[in-house]
Amino acid sequence: YAAYSSGMYNYYYSNDMNSDQLRYLVSAATRAPSGHNTQPWHFTAKDDEIVISPDYSRELPAVDGNRRELFISLGCAAENLRIAANHYGYATTTAVSAAGTITVRLDKQPGAQLDPLFAQIPLRQTNRARYDGRNIPQALLDGILAAAQSDDTARLRVWDKNAPQFAQLAELVMDGNRAQLGDEAFKRELLSWIRFNKAHSERTLDGLSYAVMGAPNLPAWITKPIIRLALKANAQNKADGKKIASASHLLLLATDDDTIPAWIAAGAVLQRLLLLLTEQGIASAWLNQPCEVAELRARLGRELALGGQYPQLLLRLGYAAPLPYAKRKPVEAVIREAS
Repeated sequence: YAAYSSGMYNYYYSNDMNSDQLRYLVSAATRAPSGHNTQPWHFTAKDDEIVISPDYSRELPAVDGNRRELFISLGCAAENLRIAANHYGYATTTAVSAAGTITVRLDKQPGAQLDPLFAQIPLRQTNRARYDGRNIPQALLDGILAAAQSDDTARLRVWDKNAPQFAQLAELVMDGNRAQLGDEAFKRELLSWIRFNKAHSERTLDGLSYAVMGAPNLPAWITKPIIRLALKANAQNKADGKKIASASHLLLLATDDDTIPAWIAAGAVLQRLLLLLTEQGIASAWLNQPCEVAELRARLGRELALGGQYPQLLLRLGYAAPLPYAKRKPVEAVIREAS
C-alpha cells in the first residue's frame, strides 16, 4: 500500500501519462471485485485515454452465462480507475459501447478536489466470514446509500433482519444453493477456480483462495476431497444460514434495464458503495444465488415488488474482523499494447 500510494504521488506531479503512471491507475482498477476473482479485464492506454475491455477467456459460463456479472465487474474497475485519477488531479469522461468496452478519458485539472475514497481501494475486500451480529446504525447506512447512488438507473435497497423481506431473501438464497449445487457444470466450474493452498494461490494469483475462505493451508490432496464433499446444498445452506443470521442487513442492487451498459453502470454504483462501506468499517459479502438462477431472479423481482427493475446483486452487511486479501495478477498481465 505504501508503494502504491508513493507511486500515485509521483503520478500527480507528472503532466503526461507514462508506463509507470499507467501501472498505478491499472493497479487501482484491478482491486475491483469479480466473480470467483477471475479478474476478467484488459487495459489499453493511448494518449489521454484508458480503455477497459472484457477478457472472455476468464468468463464463467455456468454461473454467469450472459456475462452479466462480468460486465458489472468491469464497471467496478472503471469506478476505481476514475477515483484514482480524480484523486490525483484528473477529470474523467467515460464512454461505454454497446459491446461493453469502457473508454475513460483523462484531462489534467489543477486544483481538483482529492477523492477520500481513494484510500479505501486497497482496503476493500469481500469478507466471507460469519459476522459478529452487531447492527449497523440505520442513519449511517442511509447516508452511505445516498452517497453511493450516483446513477439514477441503479437502485439500492436494504432490509434489516426484522424486515419480512430479509427472511424472503434468505429463503431465495437457500433455493439458489439447491439449484446450483445440483448442477454438475456449476460445481466443476467452481472447483476450477478454487485455489487449495498457499502454493496454488501464489502460482495463479487469481481465484478463490483457501485463505479468503478461512481455510488452513494444507496439501491439496487433503483439501480437494474435503471441498468436493462440502459442495452439497444441505451443507451450504447450513453455512449460509448462519452467515445470514449474523448479518445486520441484506442489500439488493437492481437496475431499470438489463443491458451491458446498465450492468456497467451498476458496477460503478456498487464499487462506490463498497468503498463507502469499507470507510466505515462495514464488512460485505455476496449472496448472489437468487440473481444467478433465472427462475429465482424472476421470483425475486415479483416477491420484492421491484416495479419492473432487474435484480443484479445481493449482499449481506455487518461487522467482522478483516480476512486475508484476495490475490491479484500483476498489471503486466492485464495491460495490452495499443494497436
